[in-house]
Amino acid sequence: MTSSRLGWQSKVVLLLVLPWTAVSVLVQARQWWVQEPAVAAWTVGMSVALGLLAWALRSASPAAALTGAVINAALMFSMFDPPFRPWRTGLVPVLVVLVLTSLATRFGRGRKERMGIAEKRHGRAAAQVAANLGMAALVMDPSVQSALVDTHWLAARRFDAIFALGLAALAEAAADTLSSEIGQVLGRMPRMITTLRRVDAGTDGGITFAGSAVGILAAGLVAGAGSLALHGDVLIFVVSWAGGVFGLFFDSLLGATVERARWVNNDAVNFLSTASAVGFALALSPWMGHAGIR
Repeated sequence: MTSSRLGWQSKVVLLLVLPWTAVSVLVQARQWWVQEPAVAAWTVGMSVALGLLAWALRSASPAAALTGAVINAALMFSMFDPPFRPWRTGLVPVLVVLVLTSLATRFGRGRKERMGIAEKRHGRAAAQVAANLGMAALVMDPSVQSALVDTHWLAARRFDAIFALGLAALAEAAADTLSSEIGQVLGRMPRMITTLRRVDAGTDGGITFAGSAVGILAAGLVAGAGSLALHGDVLIFVVSWAGGVFGLFFDSLLGATVERARWVNNDAVNFLSTASAVGFALALSPWMGHAGIR
C-alpha cells in the first residue's frame, strides 16, 4: 500500500531525468553527426546495443533498457577527453556499474528469496534506472557543466576535472547496490545507522560491516575505472570516490529517517543519494584547484 501511495515519486524521478536527457542526446547526436559522424555513430550504436543486451539478459524491462541506453548515450557524448574513442568515454564507468550491480543482484539469490528481499526477476524498472544513473547524466549535461564553470563553483583549471562529479554519482549507485545486495548475504545482523541497534535484514537504514566495506570498494572500482578511462589523475579519482562513499552513507541515513517514516520511496532515496555524492564532490572541488591540477 505504501509503495503504491508513493509511486508518484518514481514517476517524478523518471520525468526529471528522461525527457531532459533524451533531448540532450538528440541535440548532441545531430551536432556530432555534422562535425564528426563517427562520434554519433559509435555513441548511438553502442548505447542501443547495451540496452538490447540488458533486455536480453532480463536485467531490465524494455522501458528500463531504453532509459539506460539514453543515459549511456548522454554520458558518452558529454564525458570524453578528445580525441573521441569509445573506450575513453563515460561508457566505461557505466559498464562497470552495470556489471557490478548485475553480479551483486544474482549473488546469494536463493537466500535472499527465502528472506523475501530479492530483486524481482523481470529486471529493473525504468524509474529505478533513472534514480540510480540519471543524476550523472544530468550533471554532465553540457549546459549544466557550463553553468557550474561559469559560477566558479568548480575551482579547477582543467576541463575534465568536472568529470569527478559524474563519476561520484555513478560510484554511489554501484556502492549502494552492492552494499545492500551483498551485505544481506554476507553481513551479520544489520544495525541501524542512527542508533546502532540491531534490526532485521532489509530494514531501511540498516547497515553491516561487510556491506559497507563492499560498497566502499565498489565506489573505488567505479571511480578508478572512470578516472583511468577519462584520463583523470589521482585527484579526480579521490574526489569521485569520496563523493560515492559519502552518498552511500547518506543513502542509509535517508533510509533510517524519511524512508522509514514513509515520506519518500526507494527511487527518491536513490536519486537524492546520487545527488548528495555530486554535492560532496563539488564541495571538494576548491581543494582540487588548490592541489594544483594542471
